Amino acid sequence: MLQDCLNYIQGNGSDIALRIADHMKISLIALFAAILIGVAGGYAASVSRRGEKWIMNLFQILRVIPSLAILVLLIPVMGVGMKPAVTALSILAIPPILTNTCVGFMEVPPFMLESAKGIGMTEWELLLHVRFPLALPLILAGIRSALVEVIASATLAAKIGAGGLGEIIFTGLGLNRTDLLLIGSILVGMLSLGSLGIFSLIRRILMPYKYRRAV
Repeated sequence: MLQDCLNYIQGNGSDIALRIADHMKISLIALFAAILIGVAGGYAASVSRRGEKWIMNLFQILRVIPSLAILVLLIPVMGVGMKPAVTALSILAIPPILTNTCVGFMEVPPFMLESAKGIGMTEWELLLHVRFPLALPLILAGIRSALVEVIASATLAAKIGAGGLGEIIFTGLGLNRTDLLLIGSILVGMLSLGSLGIFSLIRRILMPYKYRRAV
């Protein structure tokens, strides 16, 4: 089995590299779109009790719909390829980001907001210098969860011709080749771990105070 895997990798190195690039492209575009919508929606939900209920309920309902079902439903509207795949993955990734963003903003201590207003901060300055920095740890936690879900679920994009590592896995299923299933699964796992490692570095840059050692 190991030899079969090595032989496939040696003979199809460029194709595997292309599949990895496609997989990451789809995942990152979907994640970026989800961050924009999730953070904006989470903030809107945190400042409006009425809006919170329907915004949160809407995306929680979408979350329980399987990604494959969303892909199938989008085909008549968007056709096949990257566009429906990115849309479906974005819908999958929005709920954890939106939920954590909403909770993060709502948990900002009121006394800190009052103190900031007391020194003359505007609403925009409050958001930029108080609300957002204090909510950032929870927002990043939501993005981290979404990142793992998106990379794992992006394998389904191959079902509608969007490429990615799912093509190797589905080819393995069709041909009953365990070596291809193993290669595809390991590569997806490695991408997830590698992405989490890079995300941890970004988190350290954004929140260096969390990692400073006490002197």
